Amino acid sequence: MKFPKEFLWGGATAANQCEGAWNEDGKGASIQDYMPHGIMQGPSEVIDKHNLKLEGIDLYHHYKEDIALFAEMGFKVYRMSIAWSRIFPNGDDEKPNEKGLEFYDNVFDECKKYGIEPLVTLSHYETPYHLAKKYDGWRSRDLIGFYEKYVRTVFTRYKGKVHYWITFNEINSIWHFPLMGAGILTQKNLLKAQDLYQAAHHELVASALATKIGHEIDSENKIGCMVLGLTSYPRTCNPDDVIATMEESKRGYFFTDIHMRGYYPSYALKMMEKEGVVLDATDEDLEMLKNTCDFLSFSYYMSKCIASNPEQYEKGKGNLTTGVKNPYLQESQWGWQIDPKGLRYLLNTYYDRYQKPLFIVENGLGAKDTLLSEEKDGYWVEDDYRIQYMNDHLAQVSKAIEDDGVEVMGYTSWGCIDLISASTAEMKKRYGFIYVDRNNDGTGTFKRYKKKSFYWYKNVIETNGKIIS
Repeated sequence: MKFPKEFLWGGATAANQCEGAWNEDGKGASIQDYMPHGIMQGPSEVIDKHNLKLEGIDLYHHYKEDIALFAEMGFKVYRMSIAWSRIFPNGDDEKPNEKGLEFYDNVFDECKKYGIEPLVTLSHYETPYHLAKKYDGWRSRDLIGFYEKYVRTVFTRYKGKVHYWITFNEINSIWHFPLMGAGILTQKNLLKAQDLYQAAHHELVASALATKIGHEIDSENKIGCMVLGLTSYPRTCNPDDVIATMEESKRGYFFTDIHMRGYYPSYALKMMEKEGVVLDATDEDLEMLKNTCDFLSFSYYMSKCIASNPEQYEKGKGNLTTGVKNPYLQESQWGWQIDPKGLRYLLNTYYDRYQKPLFIVENGLGAKDTLLSEEKDGYWVEDDYRIQYMNDHLAQVSKAIEDDGVEVMGYTSWGCIDLISASTAEMKKRYGFIYVDRNNDGTGTFKRYKKKSFYWYKNVIETNGKIIS
């Protein structure tokens, strides 16, 4: 297996799932602090002390230890996010929180010490709660201005320290989970198509504006968009299933086309016309969208099948969006269908469409890991199932690069250290190379333990993927 010499190997986390310290050093509340059960249930009215995300894995106080472990594995890049409410506690504050800015200064300095490039997501499912409560999140055009102030602040502050940026995490999640994806507190069943398209438009304009500002402040900045990547197959070769798959794919391309091409494609205009949407898009908005991204990044965990008559088939399971079950694939412990070849297919699809660099910024296996009673060969968890999953996916990435000519910048495995699950808000659903002693009931010492996959991934990076089989 071959990977480019400059391939960026690393791992990924999100502030709301790992940092903790939810109200320390001037930080304000985010929507995640009101979501104790993950995306599957609505927000609570008050802060629930049982919300595991309030403490996360306490990376806020362990970041030096954790980054040292990432460096031991040989990370070239660390994808992380800035908590917007740690910089602007309410989101619409006049001045930023200096303590919050200092924290990320320290994190970036620690990365630099080990030669690790930060890849920073500006908004990762954690809109400041005040913006959700007062403005109903991105339904309000006002959020473009608040986001502009935030990104201008961090682009300026971290100039020279950060060169890789992502504007929004899985921006297409707004279709399925508008609270998580756009900070919209109004229940989904009360939202009209007009509301969702308008909120999406505000985020797209803000993303383009951030790209413009980032390039102006530092010409060395590389700024990407990020979507939930899902390969969709027709359930059968019946032309009705093929057409249904084509229609489903358009909803996925809606965000990547605008980010990468700089305008609303004709099918998007038709989609809105059919759904009775009259978009409030100014000439200035449409001009702003021309600020296209330098690269396309995406998460990939599974594929799905699409049928014109889905009620005839068993429904699939997933984190944000599902189709019907694929009879040819195995499943994870959470019912997510495992499809390494779907990753190669998706890489080809995106690259053929845009001819711009791609970055796989989330991929991994959530599983119930068991801590061994005593250390074995330097590790405490025997997670061969995770090693196999990642090996099989990276083999397909190599094929996309070597056999298909796809330009892939790098790969950051999701949850490189165990963290709180976004979909279920559990701790027992673990992705990491590093086990964190924390349990679903909130107990635990927060002690870090290396898994078998820690040494495997270290070897992958050392050999630049040559051990992948």
